[in-house]
Amino acid sequence: MRSLQNKSGRIVAVVVAAIFAFTALVACFYLFYIPKKYSNAVARASQEYALESELIYAVMRAESNFNQNAVSRSGAVGLMQLMPSTIDFIKKSSSIRVEIDDAEGNIRMGCWYLSYLMKKFGSLTETLAAYNAGEGVVRNWLIQSDCVNEDGELIFIPYSETRRYVAKVKNFYNCYKFFYI
Repeated sequence: MRSLQNKSGRIVAVVVAAIFAFTALVACFYLFYIPKKYSNAVARASQEYALESELIYAVMRAESNFNQNAVSRSGAVGLMQLMPSTIDFIKKSSSIRVEIDDAEGNIRMGCWYLSYLMKKFGSLTETLAAYNAGEGVVRNWLIQSDCVNEDGELIFIPYSETRRYVAKVKNFYNCYKFFYI
């Protein structure tokens, strides 16, 4: 009887340790893989531009890993990694008057641009591809028969960097949707 109690006690201890380890692993996943930084700015931009906050987080995670001082090799800046030409376009096309190096301003500009692209293209794949490669490039792909299906939807992205980018953002987006909703 005593050995049965000792065995049961060890099993309970192992189960408790496993639950603790799993909880710690999940907490690390949330904190490091899919954090929700700049939540107030994201909530405001999400509402203002009718974008899912999970998409905004996914783009920021893929673009800058939430580093508001990030600058890419090609000159894209901030959390949403906007190119100077895109910033100029946004300023000319919208009423946004913010500083691009300000975290909230960068998020607002990036969300305005995402919303603009979503209205132009209608599909998440095409929107993300345009965010990465440019609107004109994606429009060109959409008239190439080897890039679209019979419904005219983009099914092949010729640029490998853009293909990886779209897959990466969609992966983060799905993680945010699964773990936070």
